[in-house]
Amino acid sequence: MSADSSFSRLKEKLDELAVRYNVPSFADSDPVQFPRRYSDKRDIEISALLTSTIAWGRRQMILADAEKLHVLLGGEPLSFVLGGDIESIGEGNIHRTFFGRHLRYFLRGLREIYRHYGSLEDFAVAVGAPASDAPAWTLAENINAMLRAANRDYGHNGPSRCLPDSPDKSALKRLNMALRWLVRCDGIVDIGCWNAISPAQLFIPLDVHSGNTSRALGLLARKQNDRKAVEELTSALRRFNAEDPTVYDFALFGAGEAGEVL
Repeated sequence: MSADSSFSRLKEKLDELAVRYNVPSFADSDPVQFPRRYSDKRDIEISALLTSTIAWGRRQMILADAEKLHVLLGGEPLSFVLGGDIESIGEGNIHRTFFGRHLRYFLRGLREIYRHYGSLEDFAVAVGAPASDAPAWTLAENINAMLRAANRDYGHNGPSRCLPDSPDKSALKRLNMALRWLVRCDGIVDIGCWNAISPAQLFIPLDVHSGNTSRALGLLARKQNDRKAVEELTSALRRFNAEDPTVYDFALFGAGEAGEVL
């Protein structure tokens, strides 16, 4: 089989899988359902960022705990970030190793971002994420700086559990997922309320399922699920769709989670 034929067959398979899994019902059992509840971009941003932060582990636990998190915010993320009683959030468990202290840490930083910049998208523009070759990593570094500054007087010790403390080499799976929700705009699952970053600039939110499927298809050689793997895989997917490479996240994740033999 020629290289051109192999390329065409793989693109056809990925496109077919993307169409199969990128459907409205996908959101019914996916964490994206939480930011989809809102119409105000700022509510969507905060919900997307917080929901994606706890999106690891068993799906049903993620959904139950994301619901609990939104209840803590009174169902109004922006209102709580700007004026809610952050310090009243107790020490209880939010999700697995993410506790009340981690949520307070995150919310203090988000309060500073929203009070000074108005929205997360405007903050992203201010710190140069849209002009970066790696928007998620630029954004993560600058969000972390805001979190550290906002929590300087609170004696926070240990990892924040919000974003990796040293994001440079991380796959940033959860932040890349939040950006997919905020940027992709095909009107099916993802929300697409941002204009400053284009779908062409996004990187795959790499996890165990999508990584295993990608290796099985010969799209990814690197064994670790780290930043280099994300860059390698996204580069491969841009050959199939340069304008919207992360549409294939539906194909890779969906097929991987379903245990589909490719």
